[in-house]
Amino acid sequence: MAKEMQHSSMHLEQADLEGNEHGTGTHKNLDDDGRPKRTGTWVTASAHIITAVIGSGVLSLAWAIAQLGWVAGPVILMAFSCITFFTSTLLADSYRSPDPVTGRRNYTYMDAVRANLGGRKVQLCGLAQYVNLIGITIGYTITASISMVAVKRSNCFHKHGHHVKCNISNYPYMIIFACIQIILSQIPNFHKLSWLSVLAAVMSFAYSSIGLGLSIAKVAGGGHARTSLTGTAVGVDVTPAQKDTIKSSPPENKAMKRASFVGILITTLFYVLCGSVGYAAFGDDAPGNFLTGFGFYEPFWLIDFANVCIAVHLIGAYQVFSQPVFSFVEKNCHQKWPETKFITREHAINIPFFGVYYLNSFRLVWRTVYVIVTAVVAMIFPFFNDFLGLIGAASFWPLTVYFPVEMYIARTRMRKFSLPWTWLNILSFACLIVSLVAAAGSIEGLVNSLKKYKPFQSVQ
Repeated sequence: MAKEMQHSSMHLEQADLEGNEHGTGTHKNLDDDGRPKRTGTWVTASAHIITAVIGSGVLSLAWAIAQLGWVAGPVILMAFSCITFFTSTLLADSYRSPDPVTGRRNYTYMDAVRANLGGRKVQLCGLAQYVNLIGITIGYTITASISMVAVKRSNCFHKHGHHVKCNISNYPYMIIFACIQIILSQIPNFHKLSWLSVLAAVMSFAYSSIGLGLSIAKVAGGGHARTSLTGTAVGVDVTPAQKDTIKSSPPENKAMKRASFVGILITTLFYVLCGSVGYAAFGDDAPGNFLTGFGFYEPFWLIDFANVCIAVHLIGAYQVFSQPVFSFVEKNCHQKWPETKFITREHAINIPFFGVYYLNSFRLVWRTVYVIVTAVVAMIFPFFNDFLGLIGAASFWPLTVYFPVEMYIARTRMRKFSLPWTWLNILSFACLIVSLVAAAGSIEGLVNSLKKYKPFQSVQ
């Protein structure tokens, strides 16, 4: 094979060339739409879901339950898990259009919106989706650096005592995280990252279990943590604004629904357990991140291991969320400038024990710049809880509720003001209100954090 060949970042042209060169044997490696054969199953899909959902959020659930109390906290967690699963099933049926089993595949969320809704909603979906993905990668850079710093601080506390401040800058660890991501980002596409996603899912279970176990030990060890049915008291613990933060066979849609059910069930179980047991352990004084906020000091080696697991998990999770951004930009640039060799030409490089790697100059430069920019933004806004809350608030309603509901209504040609139409719109409106309230609280929290922030100190 020639050392240089011009083809897209998804290697479609290369697949066509090989198919013409080697005959029907190679077509066995292609799916019914001419694309590389899908090898994912509901198991790997579940791993991707767990990697994406169990992550930085689970670390702040004790704090979240503290804001809501024993009654509202678990009930709201369960309610929004059910809403997420319900809308996920609607979204799974939009993978193919117009028929959910035999229709034409929609390869991206925007493709699904384009096929079912069309018009300006496609652009609105793209804006919401990619702002969310970029925001999450920034958030993961922040969280990973906090966990790396927590390892050093844990060792410092163990050596010098808990009264020592042990302030350590997050910036060097953000740079280390970014360097790792620059290397991993050169993997051409998402399907090559299944191993990383599975590893990240294992890590998420590891540190969630450690946090859960330490919380149970704290509760069992006695001592009283102030808790209540309604959570932190307005005017005593917080202000009113601070309390408001928040293979193609079987059919792909069935596999997606199964993966959604398994992934959401497992994450919900961990969320409820970690949130409730963490609140029981720390009460209304629960830290924003109970593994890096030093709700626990000992055993320090176990705290270190848990934080290493967090960092490894977020290395994989970063790729889960950044790869769609990479693919979107590269696909559009390839379509707009198909004759530009800087964008389209790839150089075949033989790597020992790995095989042939296709180096694309545009991919190398663009993905490197993206990682650097997200790291710089993370350095500017290194506030974990409020940043996490703002991302969740901004993305939850449009991507999790509004578009899946609207696509279902359009696909089924549901009559306006019928009972199902009315209830679906009530659900959508209620989730919009929740998102707006959560966003307001997160913005208020970010403003307060900026006022208090001192550079070159560790952020929890």
